[in-house]
Amino acid sequence: MTALKKQHKEELKSKYINRELSWLKFNDRVLLEAQNIENPLYERVKFLSIAGSNLDEFFMVRVAGLYSQIKQEVDSLSSDGLSPEEQMDEVVLETKNLLKKQNKIFIQLIMELKKNNINLVEPVNLNTKDKKKLLEIFKEEIYPLLTPSAIDPAHPFPFIINQGRAIVMKLRKKNKKRILNSIIVIPKALSRFIEIESSKNHKKFVILDDVISFFANEIFPDHDLEKKMIFRVIRDSDVEIQEEAEDLVRSFELALKRRRTGDIVRLEVLENSDNELVRFITNKLDINPDYIYDVSGLVGIQDIDQICKVKNPKLRFKHFTPREVERLKEYNDNFFETIKKKDLVVHHPFETFDSVIEFLNQAANDKKVIAIKQTLYRTTLDSPIVKALITAAENGKTVTALIEIKARFDEEANIQLSRSLEKVGVQIVYGFAKYKTHAKSSLVLRREQGKIQTYFHLGTGNYHPVNAKIYTDLSLFSCDKKMASDVEKFFNYVTGYAKPRNLNKISISPVNMRQTLNENIDAEIKNSKNGKFAAIWAKMNSLVDPEIIDKFYEASNAGVKIHLFVRGVCCLRPGVKDRSENIFVKSIIGRFLEHSRIYCFSNGTKKMPNRNAKVYISSADLMPRNLNRRVELLVPIENETVHEQILDQIMLANYLDTNQSWELEADGNYKKIKYSKSDSFSAHEYFMNNPSLSGRGKAKLKMQPKQLHLRLIKSGSN
Repeated sequence: MTALKKQHKEELKSKYINRELSWLKFNDRVLLEAQNIENPLYERVKFLSIAGSNLDEFFMVRVAGLYSQIKQEVDSLSSDGLSPEEQMDEVVLETKNLLKKQNKIFIQLIMELKKNNINLVEPVNLNTKDKKKLLEIFKEEIYPLLTPSAIDPAHPFPFIINQGRAIVMKLRKKNKKRILNSIIVIPKALSRFIEIESSKNHKKFVILDDVISFFANEIFPDHDLEKKMIFRVIRDSDVEIQEEAEDLVRSFELALKRRRTGDIVRLEVLENSDNELVRFITNKLDINPDYIYDVSGLVGIQDIDQICKVKNPKLRFKHFTPREVERLKEYNDNFFETIKKKDLVVHHPFETFDSVIEFLNQAANDKKVIAIKQTLYRTTLDSPIVKALITAAENGKTVTALIEIKARFDEEANIQLSRSLEKVGVQIVYGFAKYKTHAKSSLVLRREQGKIQTYFHLGTGNYHPVNAKIYTDLSLFSCDKKMASDVEKFFNYVTGYAKPRNLNKISISPVNMRQTLNENIDAEIKNSKNGKFAAIWAKMNSLVDPEIIDKFYEASNAGVKIHLFVRGVCCLRPGVKDRSENIFVKSIIGRFLEHSRIYCFSNGTKKMPNRNAKVYISSADLMPRNLNRRVELLVPIENETVHEQILDQIMLANYLDTNQSWELEADGNYKKIKYSKSDSFSAHEYFMNNPSLSGRGKAKLKMQPKQLHLRLIKSGSN
């Protein structure tokens, strides 16, 4: 490597945090919530499960991408100057460190569960009565589903599907020296944990994998079990589609079948597994030994939350029921009358997602409504939104559904969904082959007094009723004429490829969203240079885009105060002298998954928050894919009440949060923000206890935005 190239790599590393390593830091924060004693025990177990699921997806997509680059000898560098091989080395090392922490937390939680009379035991330690009961369960429910496969020249090694588990056994013929190697692929249809003892105050579980090994003599009556090893594989699951594919749906159906047979990128085994069996499986599966990961107690940690089925309120978060939207009641729950009066933002999950469903239900059954247009990115086959669209079509309305079948891991469901909707007369559109349509929008055309009035919903999250209970997102309802015109142009863009021109208010990616963001950042830079107060508050899931990061650095050097709330991946290095001294980054990890995207610019005001600040909500994170390769929306918030709700209530609460916040340091590590009882503040607790400003109607706020402002002043910020 030349000195010049080495210098360039070092410069990139000093500017940007590696995306893959930043993601692992995010999952580390999730994992540490499993250790957080302020969380109820079952919720801690759930966080452990979530961290396991997250890691699976990371390997199936991101690590698989690195693996593919290495195989194809791609020599391009990441934004922080690392080659694919260098990134993979770092990922392997960090993952193994993460798993050591996971193993420790797993053991701690098992001990905590035991103190609460929830025991995970090995079959060998059961009493005679329980062993007899377990044998009955094995013979009746487990054995019939098992298919042991001998491993010899006459029998091919069985295929292990993605996320599949198996047990390899070395057996010896009774009274003989003959060895039999066998493998049992564990059926996914079987429950991972078997409840062997149950009473009101006591639960006892055994792990399915252990049960199968324990009863090896029932499967192989003529053999003795000498050694066994449980393992699990993670395969490459990213899907690549040729842009020129004539039949997009057909291409995806074939690609989804390939997903199940992708290259193995992680082999998971129990720590202290027999070295001979590890080598045997490694050779059979042709796996790089570096891609073997040791875990404690349970292969496939994501299943651990299955043992938390006991109804015990003390071990769960306090029950929370999303609030109704109070202002709707003042208009007899009539959405059209409510929206016509003024814009409304519903804050999920603190306010019910049913409001979105009811908006579409009313449109489906309203005789004045003549047409509905809807994007569907992630949803469910039995979704009430889908049912509303079906009802609308059956009622003779013109219904168009844009279904994004490229929504990762939901492609198969979305293909089935499109075919169900087509049967009832819904016009199905798949959007662009080369762009993902990630924007969330509903458009309702209603004939009122001889004219067509347009109502619309724009969201930061998915039309997914399950996710909406745990994801924090925003739903804007409006009938603003200029904005409605933009939404109509957006739908024409994704259904007919008619590139929108002369947009009034909304920005669309990849058309002009990046330009709008840059213009707002440039305005803050100009204000700062002219001696005016300049600040940016932005909330997103991920910050990866190098161009935007460089813009933030430029703004910081110009004196703009920047506060970023980035839940997950952040490639920006804050607090670096002469580069990012004015940038502060925090991540909130807690009961709800922070998912809303909000971008705020002080716009020459004297402080933040302020009524003159520019506020936008969006479906887009600040990533190259969102700004360059996805269809996204950036929506200005102009209604005064909604503006105050988003900036003075939501963003300020995120700013003030201490209880669930982590601060990003320049070296890429995060530290939990320390707080005392007097300055303790939880954004999630605040939202659960206070209705939103635009949707509250006559409901009272327990804490007014003015009180949040006082907290801000007290903190010495701004």
